[in-house]
Amino acid sequence: MKKLEDYTKEEWEDICDHCGKCCLIKLQDEDSGEIYYTDVICRYFDEEKCLCTVYDRRRELVPECLKLTKDNVKNIAWMPKTCAYRRLFEKRPPCAKTTVKGRCISEVLVKPEDLEDHIVEWEDL
Repeated sequence: MKKLEDYTKEEWEDICDHCGKCCLIKLQDEDSGEIYYTDVICRYFDEEKCLCTVYDRRRELVPECLKLTKDNVKNIAWMPKTCAYRRLFEKRPPCAKTTVKGRCISEVLVKPEDLEDHIVEWEDL
């Protein structure tokens, strides 16, 4: 199996299976640190194509958007267990691809104070 450090930039980008789960808005409990996923997704996510519409500018437009790299993948606890990058890092086999398509709502339609009402417990997170 290929080591993480041996992937080229292009190969690294191709690992993503475009599930969209990393684009879901997540909440973190201040006391426990526990991460909660919501069914609210970034305003720049195209649900039909399961792609970011501003991928090259995402960090500029959404400063909290994290660029996943070979160096930081091991430190990102909120990555869904089905994420292709996480599975690769944990040396787990591929799993059935599931996406957020048809299961989410754009953040432009949800008030920040209502995010807790959108917490989900999907099995594929």
